[in-house]
Amino acid sequence: MASTDAQKAERAERGLLAGATPEMGAALAGWLARLGHERRLSPKTREAYARDVSTFLGLLAQHLGRRPGLDDLAGLNPRDVRAVIAARRAEGPEGIAPRTQMRFLAAARSFARHLEREGLGKVGALAAVRAPRIARTLPRPLAPADARALADPATRAGEEREPWVLARDAAVLALLYGSGLRISEALGLMRRDMPEPGRGDQILVHGKGGKTRMVPVLRPVLEMIDAYARACPYDLEPTAPLFRGAKGGPLSPRIVQLAVERMRGALGLPDSATPHALRHSFATHLLGRGGDLRSIQELLGHASLSTTQIYAAVDSATLMAAWKAAHPRARQD
Repeated sequence: MASTDAQKAERAERGLLAGATPEMGAALAGWLARLGHERRLSPKTREAYARDVSTFLGLLAQHLGRRPGLDDLAGLNPRDVRAVIAARRAEGPEGIAPRTQMRFLAAARSFARHLEREGLGKVGALAAVRAPRIARTLPRPLAPADARALADPATRAGEEREPWVLARDAAVLALLYGSGLRISEALGLMRRDMPEPGRGDQILVHGKGGKTRMVPVLRPVLEMIDAYARACPYDLEPTAPLFRGAKGGPLSPRIVQLAVERMRGALGLPDSATPHALRHSFATHLLGRGGDLRSIQELLGHASLSTTQIYAAVDSATLMAAWKAAHPRARQD
């Protein structure tokens, strides 16, 4: 999966450079190198940034009536930038989401900062335009019993699927809930990342931005992974993906999502019950049982504590909901 992401990033970067003037192309190449080597951004992030800056320059070319050069960027005023943002926002039948708009502007600003550091000009207009506001929604964790049911192989016992496939899906979902992994992190695991049976209870996880961290794994989860590995019909080489698709290739996140959708209907769970909701449930349930935010931050691989603090708000909201449902005075109001 990682090699595929890297190939996509390379294609996006080649596309960005292909449409630029020689002077702009040299500046873009330096920026891309900086993203990959100094900032060590993941291939997916580099791909997104390259596509966003390519789109920005393309829309700017439409606005100016010519391919932009470095002097054109330095000469931009806030009105020009707003015109480009408006054109980007209007793309598609329903426009684009505020979060996508924010990433679009962040990528352009990243390139602008590179130009200023290299003495190639200052694009002050980008800093003068405010990013769109994003409504911060609270994660929606599952109840502990529902989270356990999603990771229980017995939940899908009636499905006409090969036993190793059911064991595989259950092992992936158990990892998401038991260790708080992102689905990309779980599917990015290799056989060598797992401890030998009875010889450890931690795994090495490759997270966002190429960062790695050690994450504890519950013994029952390790046993589920081992049961899948023994049933899997493919040879699980140490440096190959641990979780395989039906034809032996890397398991697609969409397959896991579809499995959860089927169980969601059988268990009567809301649409918010997704694989990522298991990660939210891991953090919320840990916090509710007395876990401290710093430890949860490390387990989740969050770069900033402020990202983890949202789970404190979730826990408070859950307590208030329980109080309103149970307290006699609350029911009267």
